[in-house]
Amino acid sequence: MDIDLDNIARAAETIDPVFRGTPQYVDEQLCAALDRRVLIKVETVNPLRSFKGRGADFLGATLPPGRPVVCASAGNFGQAVAYVGRNRGFPVEVFVSESAVRDKVRRMKSLGAAVTEVPGDFTGAKDAAREHAQRTGAIFVEDGRDVAITEGAGSIAVELLRAGVPIDTAVVPVGDGALITGMARWLKEHSPHTRVVGVCAEGAPALARAWAGRPVADTPIDTIADGIAVRVPVPAAIPRLRALVDDMLLVPDDAIRDAMSLARTTLGLVLEPAGAIGLAALAAADVPGETIATVLTGGNV
Repeated sequence: MDIDLDNIARAAETIDPVFRGTPQYVDEQLCAALDRRVLIKVETVNPLRSFKGRGADFLGATLPPGRPVVCASAGNFGQAVAYVGRNRGFPVEVFVSESAVRDKVRRMKSLGAAVTEVPGDFTGAKDAAREHAQRTGAIFVEDGRDVAITEGAGSIAVELLRAGVPIDTAVVPVGDGALITGMARWLKEHSPHTRVVGVCAEGAPALARAWAGRPVADTPIDTIADGIAVRVPVPAAIPRLRALVDDMLLVPDDAIRDAMSLARTTLGLVLEPAGAIGLAALAAADVPGETIATVLTGGNV
């Protein structure tokens, strides 16, 4: 296993404080609506409105100042790399699909990134970013591949367990796999009774298929959850998923919409679809456990 526990612990202490110590609590209205005890971890209250800054900052600490960095993003990861690059002194170029959320593209630019839009979907943007880095000598960073990003995201699990609340199941959104594998690595070591359950959108099932050992068809994406709309899995993420994740669920878009509405009415939070998919899974599926934790990964778009 290439995800280092010491690095996760170090990330929980050293990443930019604006991303650490996010709220986590049990909300009575939400629990009543879901008819179960749910511990939520709110990762929307930071300058990026998502958890992505954790991994990006932990990776950024290892990158040489001044050398250009290139990545691809559906929106949140690009903002995170741009934010870290501005603070740590390296220029950032982000490749995005023409269909990327316009507000997220504008925020990348406002954070100092050069943004290149390419035809097609996120996979096409990633291919273009990789080719550009190879041609120019820039550093290509990839969410789901670079282990430091995964270790930074794992700091969420460190904070969850510090509260001392026994967690029977952790329900985690799955995009490129960095969040769930970083969290699962820590949970399996420090709370081995906790089941780790990933959630994908029905219209973007590639990671769930890969976890199950099934061939991953290169099929079009059809989901409102743009933040986790992965068509082609990152190869490095698959063995981590299969080693650490206990189950994977697929959730339809209607359930995601309902979960966004539920978060707004019970928690007063405006979540993006990918950020609400953990709640959608709890409403739509029979997830076992007396206390279930989930991460609200992004929102306020």
